[in-house]
Amino acid sequence: MRESRTGTAVSAGVVAVVLGVTLVTALAGPHPPLNALDLILPLAAGAATLARLRHPVAALVVVTAAVVAYYPFARLDGPLLVLLFVVLYTTADRGHLVAAGTVGAAALLALGFGESGDVRHIDDSMFLSIMGWVVACIAFGGVTRNRRAYLQEAERRAREAEHGREAEARRRAGEERLRIARELHDVLGHNISMINVQAAAALHGLKKRPEEAETALRTIKETSKETLRELRTTLGVLRQVDEAAPTGPADSLARVDALVAATGLSVRTELSGPLGDVPTEIDLAAARIVREALTNVSRHSGTNAATLTIINESGHLVIRVEDDGPGATYTEGSGFGVLGMRERAAALGGTLEAGPRPEGGFRVVADLPLRG
Repeated sequence: MRESRTGTAVSAGVVAVVLGVTLVTALAGPHPPLNALDLILPLAAGAATLARLRHPVAALVVVTAAVVAYYPFARLDGPLLVLLFVVLYTTADRGHLVAAGTVGAAALLALGFGESGDVRHIDDSMFLSIMGWVVACIAFGGVTRNRRAYLQEAERRAREAEHGREAEARRRAGEERLRIARELHDVLGHNISMINVQAAAALHGLKKRPEEAETALRTIKETSKETLRELRTTLGVLRQVDEAAPTGPADSLARVDALVAATGLSVRTELSGPLGDVPTEIDLAAARIVREALTNVSRHSGTNAATLTIINESGHLVIRVEDDGPGATYTEGSGFGVLGMRERAAALGGTLEAGPRPEGGFRVVADLPLRG
């Protein structure tokens, strides 16, 4: 809309100048008696120039015919050629290069033929200058057309790239929400299950073994405190608030003793290889797998003893949790504990196997490749 208004204003200005100069030429200086073409042809060319933006080819034809007829037959030598140059440029700029070239060549031939008589309004040097202007106007119109097309294509690609970045951001946001949901499931499900087990143990031993009940209640207190802290941290991430919150993963292999103590089980821990240089993402996943596996032992195995083995060697982190209880901690298709552990391992390019041991009890083995 703005380009159309600007072009219309330019057209009106050019037409006003050309007609004004023609009028001044008619009023000043000696010249032969005027005829009707001195009035009709400039007005027709001016009107066609004003319509050049909507109908460039038709305007070019009208202006060319008026110019070709003006110089041989009209009595005045007004600057009507300026309108031809303007319309030639507009026609080429609108993408009608063939029409502009064809009509421009025809105009030059007609002008040359019309000026071949005894009375000449245009000499040879001026004719060559007019030819140069015709070629320049057509070429300049083609250049501006190509530049505008290039800018439009660049803008379109920029919009597509922006949409692609927005889609990628939405995809990553969805993945992040899924990760947070899994973290919440682990934190709440595991810790609340542990609280339930410890509460049952406390109630069972409240009268007969009060010291064990006190230990169970203390474990419940620490576990619930840890659960609330992690819940506040996760909600803080979701709300994107700038407030102080604990940094780093809530679970880590560096805190494996605390993880084991929180289960209330008697766990024999065997560590092999350095655990301090494990990448953060793998460290968190490994700690979650340890806690889930030990939680399953406390809930389903029927025993309070287990063996935890963590080995870091040959670019792999191997986690093994075993028990010899009479119960079963895995039933195909039920629950999300083993499924969640497998998803964690698979997300890091690793594997997880879980099932009964031939000698009795249950075993969980995770193999996580270490990578930066």
